[in-house]
Formats: sequence, C-alpha cells, structure tokens
Amino acid sequence: MKIKKAIFPVAGFGTRFLPATKATPKEMLPIIDKPIIQYAVEEAQQAGITEFIFVTHHAKRAIEDHFDENIELLEKLKSDQKDHLVKQIQNIGGSTSRFTFVRQDKPKGLGHAISCAEHMINENEFFAVILADDLIDPLPGNILKDMISISMQSSKQVLALEKVSKQDVSKFGIVSTTKNHKNIHTLDGIVEKPEENIAPSDLAVVGRYIFNHSIFALIDSKNPGVNGEIQITDAIAKDIDNFLGYQFKEKRFDCGSKIGYLKANIEFGLSDPKLKVELKKYLKGLQNL
Repeated sequence: MKIKKAIFPVAGFGTRFLPATKATPKEMLPIIDKPIIQYAVEEAQQAGITEFIFVTHHAKRAIEDHFDENIELLEKLKSDQKDHLVKQIQNIGGSTSRFTFVRQDKPKGLGHAISCAEHMINENEFFAVILADDLIDPLPGNILKDMISISMQSSKQVLALEKVSKQDVSKFGIVSTTKNHKNIHTLDGIVEKPEENIAPSDLAVVGRYIFNHSIFALIDSKNPGVNGEIQITDAIAKDIDNFLGYQFKEKRFDCGSKIGYLKANIEFGLSDPKLKVELKKYLKGLQNL
C-alpha cells in the first residue's frame, strides 16, 4: 500500500487576517520567503506524495498560479544567471507532481471540504489530508512520513495528536485513548470542541490525517454538527476502531491565528542561516519592552 495523494482544504476566507486576505489567500501569506501552503506541499512531497488535490474556491486563484510554471519569470532569472532562484520556484512539489483543483461552493466545514474531492480517490485507497494553517517544523522529522508508515504497517487510518492546555480543548477535536505505545495511541472515542469539564483527554487532533476512501460514506452532509458545520470528527467517531493516533514531537505553529503566524516567522527566521544573526541582535535589543 502506497499513499500518493494528499487533499489540501484551502477554501476558507481567512477572516482573522482581514484586510490582508481580502484579495490574497491566507495560505499565500509568507513565512519568511515562502507561502504557508508551500511548506505543506514540500512536507507532503518529502513523504512520497505525488498528487496534490486542492479544495478551493474562485477567490483562491493565486494558489493555482503559485504552483504553475511562470515561464517568463524563469527565462528572466536564467538570463540573469540567478540559478539559485530558478531552483526555488521551479518544480515545486517535485518534477513528477500533479496538481488538481476542486471547487467548494462555500465553506461548510472540514468534512464537507474533504468530501468535495471524493471523486479523486479510488475505492479502498488511502490518502492524506493536510491543513496548511497547522505549520509543523520540518525538524527533527517529517510527521506525515511517520503517519504514512504507521498506516501502512497497521492498515489503519491515522490522526495527528498534540497535547493542549485544558483551556484550549474546546478549540479542537479531542480523543480518548485506551493505550499508548511509542506515541501511537489506540483510540476509543473522539468529540468535537468539548467543554473543559467534559473533555475525554488533553490530546487534540491537529492538521494531519491519513484516511481510507471509506471515510466518505461516513460524512453526513445532511446533518451538520458543532457550529452548524459538517465536521470530519463526526465521521471519524463512527469508525473510531479503525483509527490510531500519532502523538508527534515536532513543533506546530497555528498560522490561522495572528500570534501563531508571528511566532512562526520569528522562529523560522532564527533558524535561517542568513537571517539569524541580525534577527537575534534585534530581538535582544527589545528585551526591555
């Protein structure tokens, strides 16, 4: 079993970043010099994904343009002998990659977004879902690659898990577990955005999923869940015995929030060999704030 397809739900309006996202998709906001969505695509490519499926809407054309070849720009960079820049913008996602764009009429929840790409997934096929807003530091490892490995070994679907503070459990889907071996959890329940006093644990589902085609039959488009949205959590709950949870070690940045986006820029800047010295110097000068 090889997992070669990944779905990227990117149809949201990004209202928390208005007015910046009025004409620019939030997924195209840069972390240093790369848009958020490119980090997600590169993570998937390094995990063996070759087919990238974007669930989008008409206002997100910039994403499609970003992953298309800009022949005029490439020729200009080549004529100027800026080969290092050519490498940065050519064949993003790999030379054999395939990019497909599927329209979602309007955002109706993650479950609905994923279901829009059902026709792109074969019967019994396993596939990944990546939420680009959850930017995960590529060091020390590749979380998606680990999840694919777990899925291939167990023939089960896999959820990425992260411990969150008790006051934050109401922002996530929260799982209950029966046992844990090397950060791989056996699951026996999941609930969407529970109140702190009834949350089954502090393990939240964040940003990365490995599903089987069977998940589509469990997505109920006629009966919305929490917040009036078609939640993927509800579909997962119906088949929880066929899921495992992977508690990853890498650092996650919530780039759907302003503070998470700022933190990501600072920390990625501090890890950039060309920026870190000057940035550290600047930050040290702000210590008395």
